[in-house]
Amino acid sequence: MKKIIFSLIGISFILGQVFIIEKGKITDNKELDTFLTQWHKDAANADYNSYFEKISEDGHYIGTDATENWDKKAFAAFSKPYFDKGKAWDFKAVKRNIYFSKDGNTAWFDELLDTWMKGCRGSGVLEKNNKGEWKIKHYVLSMTIPNEITKEVLPLKATYEDALLKQ
Repeated sequence: MKKIIFSLIGISFILGQVFIIEKGKITDNKELDTFLTQWHKDAANADYNSYFEKISEDGHYIGTDATENWDKKAFAAFSKPYFDKGKAWDFKAVKRNIYFSKDGNTAWFDELLDTWMKGCRGSGVLEKNNKGEWKIKHYVLSMTIPNEITKEVLPLKATYEDALLKQ
């Protein structure tokens, strides 16, 4: 009888730990999904301060143009005129996947976005700082090109990118 009681206690403890771990992951996914959705809304609402507060001081933003590889300071300078006009850009996530490191302090994600450029792909890395706040360390925005029209798009890209790729 004692063995059965101890076995049940042990099983209950293990199941409780699994539930706590899974619950934490669900909460973190929701937390980061909300964080990233708000970041995109900050741009749509031209909330410059809130938008850039979400990027770490050593963060990087890579845009759709092959020359767009900015640190936070350069990206903020580039973006300021758009925010000053009252609307920067409006990206809405259609689908988002979020993954976590084992210690839970680093996350990476990919998202399919509805934008003025039609479908785009965003991906990035977030890190929890020493205050327990999530910050964007790295973000990449890419335009999607359907496989069926790649050959049609390549000559257009070549006009702009051939010289850049030879450098």
